[in-house]
Amino acid sequence: MPANEILALVMFVAFIGLVFTGFPIAWILAGLAILFTALAIVFEVDFGIAIGVDWAYASIGVERIWNVMENWVMVALPMFVFMGLMLDRSGIANRLMKSFARLFGRAGGGLAVTITLIGVLLAATTGIIGASVVLLALLGLPIMLREGYDRSLAAGTVCAVGTLGILIPPSIMLVLMADRMAMPVGDLFLGALFPGLLLSGLYVLYLFGYGVVRPEGAPKASTEEPLNLAALGDLALAILPPAGLILMVLGSIFFGLATPTEAAGVGAAGALLLALANRALDRRVLTEVVRETTRTTAFIFGILIGATMYSLVLRGLGGDELIERTLLDLPFGPTGIVITILFVTFLLGFFLDWIELTLIILPLVSPVVVLLGFDPVWFTVLFAVCLQTSFLTPPVGFAIFYLKGVAPPGVDAPTIYRGVVPFILLQLLGLAVIFNWEALVTWLPAQAY
Repeated sequence: MPANEILALVMFVAFIGLVFTGFPIAWILAGLAILFTALAIVFEVDFGIAIGVDWAYASIGVERIWNVMENWVMVALPMFVFMGLMLDRSGIANRLMKSFARLFGRAGGGLAVTITLIGVLLAATTGIIGASVVLLALLGLPIMLREGYDRSLAAGTVCAVGTLGILIPPSIMLVLMADRMAMPVGDLFLGALFPGLLLSGLYVLYLFGYGVVRPEGAPKASTEEPLNLAALGDLALAILPPAGLILMVLGSIFFGLATPTEAAGVGAAGALLLALANRALDRRVLTEVVRETTRTTAFIFGILIGATMYSLVLRGLGGDELIERTLLDLPFGPTGIVITILFVTFLLGFFLDWIELTLIILPLVSPVVVLLGFDPVWFTVLFAVCLQTSFLTPPVGFAIFYLKGVAPPGVDAPTIYRGVVPFILLQLLGLAVIFNWEALVTWLPAQAY
């Protein structure tokens, strides 16, 4: 193996190893880029081994970073974050909880299904995993436990449903993926819509089935308010505000009336108006949301800058060619290669966050998939579904940590781990369905254009 490829392999392994130190990811990525540029120069100057990476090559990173920072698509990111955080504080979820519980509480597993449906609406309006998991935990977990739900089922439901926001558009992960893949965000939003609803449907079927098979673990609600026209009217009024916002944001993109960046601005303004209409907006709330939006955006862009430098040096060392050659030499055929990529991504999700996998792994493997003749939108959505499991798989399952931070006494980490296992299997089942039914991703973008 040439010296440059050895350096590329060591650079990749060093990144995975340093993640466990707890040091900020942005500094790890940028630091490795500087370190291995220096090592390449040492190899070339002191040992006479041509590597092709020096400070002049690394300086290209300044231009790359500038291109990232001036990308208008990325302007949508802080506005989608603002929209999600503002809706989290608008009080809409409380009203939805009461209305859906009236409708589904009379069925076994109905309260868990209520949490799922609220999670779908939150996913389509927020996309902030931490906010969704915490909000659903505070709203639904005490009620389910009080009604006698199995602790593992209740905790697993909250964790899994809270992660839907990373897939169902508008998703900040899809915005980053579109930037890395140089493809329209609208294509990914359209392609991810049906897969997101598929996962939601699998959750609902599982929860209703659990209520039938094990009614003692998912009992009917003990206090049932009458289901009448007034109750249905309350439900409609509770659904209309978030549904209207979803229609404004996604509809304007799907029908070509606005770019994703413009639609993000509409969503941020709409969330502000909904919070104002619900009398949940004051100076303190606005200050908190703006600060959290700034912090989240800075965190993502810091990693984005570090990943840009890291990827540049890794490619200069021949890392992309090494990965491409390794994948193409696998004796599995095109379909087997894609399965191998998804399997490795699933395993890496146990240790790496979705941001690192999106910024580092996806750009390295996607050229191979395109070279094999697969649709890039289909593969990117598959990759996104696979990354959703990273929020639930220990030891770095962030949804588990979010829930543990607000869970009531008696809901410990082993209980949550047991609860998420069925939902991880459901996500893998959904991944298999999408893998074998490509039209589930490609049909809607084709119809829109």
